[in-house]
Amino acid sequence: MSLTDLPPLGEALKAAGLQADKSFGQHFLLDLNLCRKIVRIAEVANGETVLEIGPGPGGLTRTLLAAGARVVAIEQDRRFAALLEPLAEAAEGRLKIVYADALTADEAALAGAYASIVANLPYNVGTPLLIKWLTGVWRPARLTLMYQLEVASRIVAAPGSADYGRLAVIVQALAEARIALKLPARAFTPPPKVDSAVVRIDPRADPPADALIEVLQRVTAAAFGQRRKMLRSSLKPLGGAALCEAVGIAPDRRAETLSVDAFLALAAHVASDRR
Repeated sequence: MSLTDLPPLGEALKAAGLQADKSFGQHFLLDLNLCRKIVRIAEVANGETVLEIGPGPGGLTRTLLAAGARVVAIEQDRRFAALLEPLAEAAEGRLKIVYADALTADEAALAGAYASIVANLPYNVGTPLLIKWLTGVWRPARLTLMYQLEVASRIVAAPGSADYGRLAVIVQALAEARIALKLPARAFTPPPKVDSAVVRIDPRADPPADALIEVLQRVTAAAFGQRRKMLRSSLKPLGGAALCEAVGIAPDRRAETLSVDAFLALAAHVASDRR
């Protein structure tokens, strides 16, 4: 059987008697036209290794394979073996299925040193996975990820906006991020309560040092943990007003008004004091 001979996703799900499991945050994207749009956004090249998280019934997996990718799919829900194993056979060696928890998976061992990530992420693990990939030992070449629209908005938010917070600062310090596609809830089976969005994330060629990012996480946790307070108060455990003045930031400003570069300057000063 070839990839073109596979039954439609809806029929395959019905035949296998499978439904989404809320405990895994599952919402299936069965429209292959939308899946193709995501693959185009990801700019998947023929022969490229792609890591996919939570393939479920395999809609996005099919389109990645059709684009010529070699896919490593990490799926925690073994119920989908009934759909994924035939897909692996049809892919003739270009699909490796790993039944594991993506939060603890060793991406380097599974996908090699250089791979991109394309995934319709389970809602309940999307943010911790992103932080893992941007700050961990293994770094992907680029990421094309489906999120709840509200989370996607927080990833790409600009200073001064209501969505701007710790997530935006950490991600944007390490990568360029943009919302590339918005999808209504009705595009999924079952429909979630909110709309979704595809975020394209390209890691910076010369990111800040890991040690600085570690301090940045502490600074942003303090600053946004009490975001209604002025920085002189929220950053008091790290130096408060003196810290702000040392890098030319008015202590009466609030966290949501600071740029990513300003947060990096604060983190660099805290790091220098630790030496």
